[in-house]
Amino acid sequence: MESVTEGRWESLPVTLSPGVLQTLRELGFPHMTPVQSATIPLFMNNKDVAAEAITGSGKTLAFVIPILEILLRREEKLKKMQVGAIVITPTRELAVQIDEVLSHFTKHFPQFSQILLIGGRNPVEDIEKFKEHGGNIVIATPGRLEDMFRRKADGLDLASCVKSLDVLVLDEADRLLDMGFEASLNTILDFLPKQRRTGLFSATQTQEVENLVRAGLRNPVRIAVKEKGVAASSTQKTPTRLENYYMICKADEKFNQLVHFLRQHKQEKHLVFFSTCACVEYYGKALESFVKNVKIMCIHGKMKHKRNKIFTEFRKLPSGILVCTDVMARGIDIPEVNWVLQYDPPSSASAFVHRCGRTARIGHLGSALVFLLPMEESYVNFLSINQKCPMQEMKPLKNVVDVLPKLKTLALADRAMFEKGMKAFVSCVQAYAKHECNLIFRIKDLDFASFARGFALLKMPKMPELKGKCFSDFVPVTIDTDSIPFKDKNREKQRQKLLEQQRKDRQENEGKRKFIRNKAWSKQKAKKEKKKKMTTKRRREEVN
Repeated sequence: MESVTEGRWESLPVTLSPGVLQTLRELGFPHMTPVQSATIPLFMNNKDVAAEAITGSGKTLAFVIPILEILLRREEKLKKMQVGAIVITPTRELAVQIDEVLSHFTKHFPQFSQILLIGGRNPVEDIEKFKEHGGNIVIATPGRLEDMFRRKADGLDLASCVKSLDVLVLDEADRLLDMGFEASLNTILDFLPKQRRTGLFSATQTQEVENLVRAGLRNPVRIAVKEKGVAASSTQKTPTRLENYYMICKADEKFNQLVHFLRQHKQEKHLVFFSTCACVEYYGKALESFVKNVKIMCIHGKMKHKRNKIFTEFRKLPSGILVCTDVMARGIDIPEVNWVLQYDPPSSASAFVHRCGRTARIGHLGSALVFLLPMEESYVNFLSINQKCPMQEMKPLKNVVDVLPKLKTLALADRAMFEKGMKAFVSCVQAYAKHECNLIFRIKDLDFASFARGFALLKMPKMPELKGKCFSDFVPVTIDTDSIPFKDKNREKQRQKLLEQQRKDRQENEGKRKFIRNKAWSKQKAKKEKKKKMTTKRRREEVN
């Protein structure tokens, strides 16, 4: 590990409590990082701060320490049901992580209670926990916190509890707004007292973040921390200790290259990013069959209750593979990640940088590799200019075993695998069509046959993007895919029951003329609006 220091904690112009210093020694942090040395004195001297620093720079301690110091200096000690500080963060994984860091400190300060309010748990249980243990420091995701303010009927008057608030922290503020939490944040801010300290932390300074600074902070001190050795004119967003690679290979060679790479690095810890939840489900299952004697775990936004457990478990592993979507791309601190592998390039350039930032954190070395199709090679230049993100080429690995025939065999043996592959392909094509950088990622230039072979598909699915196209390079299986059974006997029994019902319905409706009544334009518009609202709500629930 290289030293990333900005002096010892004792050199701060403000004095830290013995309990805080003891915890820092226990955690093995004898020195501050630049963002910590710049932010802590200002925050503790009652200034609002808007801090911008690259991912992995130690932002969590930059607000956890001031929160504790400010609460310790209160004239009136906090009662059990009084909230002194709130930390709002975009994802439940990041909230769990902050809660864990804070708990190391609060064991030396038993007078402070902390509570975690995130999705995926029963809100009534959270209310009971709050009433029983209190919550002087609240770490929350926006949706759950907003919900808690509306739970007066369930016996929690959170609006009264926050009247004593001293500190509000918005962590990963750019991501909070990016994920559509603006309305929730505005609702929450309306409940909070104006006389408070506010800290806003983000990796990038967007116009939306600037608007939030104006709305929520009073005369804030702006802090922009660059890494040492990075020129002042540079805006490089990735850590300087990161080795960034790209590999050019065809769509039907990508999975073979990934499997070969992971087999060669079994003793290391990896994050493997895919563009969609369906791809995580499919390729995660496939990797379990091809990369043996390695712990492989999957995590994505549509998981409701398992996410917290999987995240916590993976953090503790010395080695293993976490197959994930961009739900793991921001602010998450997983110890000792050796490689970040981007199987699919993300939909935005900033997400690329955040994915890479899961390794090479706070002085550690780390590597990242993105797989690109030959038609996507100009993305390397684009990232170099757009994100000041230099990359070097890694040539495709030699003597790679072709595992795709075996993946086809898995799909033929179990309908669940066959369906997962079809869903993954459809979702990946749809994600590709929506890529932010559509001058490079052109759906019309995509070799769909090669793409489908890379998914080891048994046949091409029916979807609008493939309509009217001919795929002479793709050979579908000769068997009727409807005959592929589920390995799970209960699922197969249900499927057969459904097929029988459909056969009966077809026989009954034969010869009957279908009459479809056109809907009024106003009703069609209302339906579209409703669908749009439901989609937005679902996206928020996935991450919250």
